[in-house]
Amino acid sequence: MASERHSIPTLAALGWDPGWASAFLPHESAGLAPARVTAAHRGAWVVSVGPSEREAVIAGRLRFEAAGPGDLPAVGDWVAIEPVGAEGPAVITAVLPRRSALRRSNGDGRAGAGRLAAEQVLAANVDVALLVSGLDGDFNLRRLERYLTVAYAGGAAPVVVLNKVDIDDDVDAHRVAAEAVAPGVPVHAVSARTGHGLDRLADAHLRPGTTAVVLGSSGVGKSTLVNALVGAARQRTNDVRADDSKGRHTTTVRELIPIGDGALLVDTPGLRSLEVAGADDGIEAAFADVADLAMGCRFRDCGHDGEPGCAVRAALDTGTLDPGRFDSYRKLEREAARAVRQADPFARAEERRRWKAIHKSVGVHMKHKYGEG
Repeated sequence: MASERHSIPTLAALGWDPGWASAFLPHESAGLAPARVTAAHRGAWVVSVGPSEREAVIAGRLRFEAAGPGDLPAVGDWVAIEPVGAEGPAVITAVLPRRSALRRSNGDGRAGAGRLAAEQVLAANVDVALLVSGLDGDFNLRRLERYLTVAYAGGAAPVVVLNKVDIDDDVDAHRVAAEAVAPGVPVHAVSARTGHGLDRLADAHLRPGTTAVVLGSSGVGKSTLVNALVGAARQRTNDVRADDSKGRHTTTVRELIPIGDGALLVDTPGLRSLEVAGADDGIEAAFADVADLAMGCRFRDCGHDGEPGCAVRAALDTGTLDPGRFDSYRKLEREAARAVRQADPFARAEERRRWKAIHKSVGVHMKHKYGEG
């Protein structure tokens, strides 16, 4: 039962403050009670009302009015629930406006007519995003750039966590590489297994009242890190495959977990892929060096594809800008633009018209060049 999970003494320990109380006033006048979503399963939730937790379902009206999955309750959300007795699940009737939300696109592009493209909220109302990379052969700067983009776009302060320093032969080189793609972002080298560096990480970023989300791909040691920070073996852990340092999914649900000093951690399943959604601002923040270079281009709408006076191309030619980093920037730009088109029915229609015109012009050209045959 949900009530057998960890107990939290007050709403304040969950992050409730005067701002949330003010936002909740319309629901309070309707006789509803505040709660925070502490776990999310497929079609089911767990909420904390202070001294206890209970399973929850969402009201039919809330489900009907949701424009897409991103409008449904996510771990970290503050919600309004109908008062219920000792038995039965709580009923979530509304989600309070989010202060931050880390999102990803599902990437399948199957948006219904007039509805938003499917979009997943990884965690809501978080202050800090701990972006975990493993140093056991699966260290990937392009993936780190992607996580930074999602953190910035979601309104969370990113912190890079380089895990498994106990088995890494060149920690300093990996730290320098991470700092190069995450300028100005704190980088912590830790070992969740031995505890190295964890006190410094917690002291700097997991202060009382802080909600942090732990993000990373499978096998980077997220669950081991959560266990070490919580101080108990809450999350099951698996070994990674020895041949390619890939991991299996250990965490299967998103869960909000209190830690001893008053902070809260949102643990998430390992992500095989992370397609950005609505991340224009996040891209600009994660690639501030590219954005600064673009300010020096001769044309404001420079596409960096060979236009005269392109400062970005000049930096690529001189080696000032890493081609791999620029390719990553362009790829994320394309993904963000695709997510916008999928979310906007008018943009989707315009894209279809554009490609229809392109195909028609190609057909006319081929007919003119080769004839009807």
